[in-house]
Amino acid sequence: MEQNQAAPQDIFAALRAGVLDCLRRLLPELPEEAMAKVAVEPPRDPAHGDMSTNAAMVVAKPAKLPPPKLAAELATALAALPMVAEAAPAGPGFVNIRLREDYLLGQVPVMLRAGEAYGDGQAGAGIRVNVEYVSANPTGPMHVGHCRGAVVGDALANLLHKAGYAVTKEYYINDAGAQVQALAYAAYWRYLQALGTTMTEEAYAEAVPGGLQYRGEYLVPVGEALKAAHGDSLAPGARPAEAALWLDTVREFAVSEMMAAIREDLAALGVEHDVFISEAKLVRDGVADAAIAALAEKGLVYEGVLEPPKGKTPDDWEPRPQTLFASTRFGDDVDRPLRKSDGSNTYFANDIGNHADKIARGMQQLVQVWGADHGGYVRRMQAATKALSDGTVPLDVLLCQIVKVMKGGEPVRMSKRAGTYITLRDLIDEVGKDAVRFTMLTRKSDAQMDFDLDRVVEQSRDNPVFYVQYAHARCRSVLRQAGEQGLTEGLDGVPLGALRDPAELALIRRLTTWPRIVEASAAAREPHRIAFYLGDLASDFHILWNRGRDDATLRFIRAEEPEATRARLALVAATALIIRSGLRVMGVAPVEEMR
Repeated sequence: MEQNQAAPQDIFAALRAGVLDCLRRLLPELPEEAMAKVAVEPPRDPAHGDMSTNAAMVVAKPAKLPPPKLAAELATALAALPMVAEAAPAGPGFVNIRLREDYLLGQVPVMLRAGEAYGDGQAGAGIRVNVEYVSANPTGPMHVGHCRGAVVGDALANLLHKAGYAVTKEYYINDAGAQVQALAYAAYWRYLQALGTTMTEEAYAEAVPGGLQYRGEYLVPVGEALKAAHGDSLAPGARPAEAALWLDTVREFAVSEMMAAIREDLAALGVEHDVFISEAKLVRDGVADAAIAALAEKGLVYEGVLEPPKGKTPDDWEPRPQTLFASTRFGDDVDRPLRKSDGSNTYFANDIGNHADKIARGMQQLVQVWGADHGGYVRRMQAATKALSDGTVPLDVLLCQIVKVMKGGEPVRMSKRAGTYITLRDLIDEVGKDAVRFTMLTRKSDAQMDFDLDRVVEQSRDNPVFYVQYAHARCRSVLRQAGEQGLTEGLDGVPLGALRDPAELALIRRLTTWPRIVEASAAAREPHRIAFYLGDLASDFHILWNRGRDDATLRFIRAEEPEATRARLALVAATALIIRSGLRVMGVAPVEEMR
């Protein structure tokens, strides 16, 4: 069987180009813009073929033709393409397409020559996209909720990079406002303890504005470090001094210490950001004020009194004249306050400064990963970004629902270290980085999930982490055995005609969809699709492996069939590299062997 050595990486893009060429020949008067929404996708039912196109339905109206008639004509034209074995109209105007087997086989050497770069896309076209994720308040250890956002954001950034975007991974440090002030008071208490104060915690808490909010043991080392750095100069005689003497120093010190701990936790999860942006610095530099002034110049800031909201009164509503941003002009449901009653910025105003800073740094698209409890904040922030950029910089927000940690069928409620919640480090210590990352991507981010500590270490098909890693380990085991016999050199040029079994062809079909999966997942901002794809790919490979156990003629290595052996080894090598490529996007290390 002749192989098509010149096959492109993305056969869906190649066929779409063929569909457009056929439309141009059939409808020479059809404007190009009428074909913009033509898509080539895998059909929902694999029995219908390898691909399906909506082209006839999309262009029927401008072409002034019934979709079924146009679909029939397009199917005839597509059947003549060298890559197509069969094309048939279906339903209200779809065309289902089956590819030639030699064309599919020709993709295997393309994969092997490209290596893990197979699937690298051009859809991003070098567009500068800023992905901001985690951005937790530096007031305590990273917890499970932060973990999910960290994994989703990091995998999405990797995915966008693979799809051809120029990606910046960013962490926005929320180090301004009341919570960081409360952190300073809590750290100061641990400093007093380190100095040996005789004051009780209850007495100190009564003297603290708003009470002592952060009592976890994680601040004990911060207190010790403050003592090492400052002695008792911030609390002579181990008694509390006036806040003016120590507050700024302790706040900056505590934030620095907490951010160092957060970076360590993120590194343990395999997450590294390119940029850390301080909210406090943006405020000091006047970035938020400058952004508000720019909005005012556009006539989007005014003094007014908001109508009382229906239902529950939000925290930022006051029945008084306020400085307001006209966010309703950009799709929000109410205009938003920019100044508090004391004249300082609202959180929203500072966030406007954050987004203005991103735009000023040349970012062309913004993506942010937030907790689901911030869902009500999305529209106002999108309105502000649209106003700041004159509609040129879109903001996409992914919301992450809560994660419930389970063990032995029961919820795990708290951490010894944090006292009130499960920390990220607890989770990593329990099951490992890779299991955490993979599992966090097995559901869409806006769906709630149970993280079952027992299941993620279980060696069974029901554990997707194990199932995918086992497929890669099996591939590597076969290739090691073959390598010892000198059979793995030059696999990208071996004849593949021996690959005729339906299980082999099904695996190849799955492999060829990888570039399309990358592009579609990046466009939808849905990195969980990679986990789903790898699960399906692993299933196809395990099916083929089991077929070889039942039918000796399908085994990967057969001394009496050297040509079939080399062809199957090429297929195994291609499977391994695409599993590795997918795992790299997820930030998961592929394993060489299961232990």
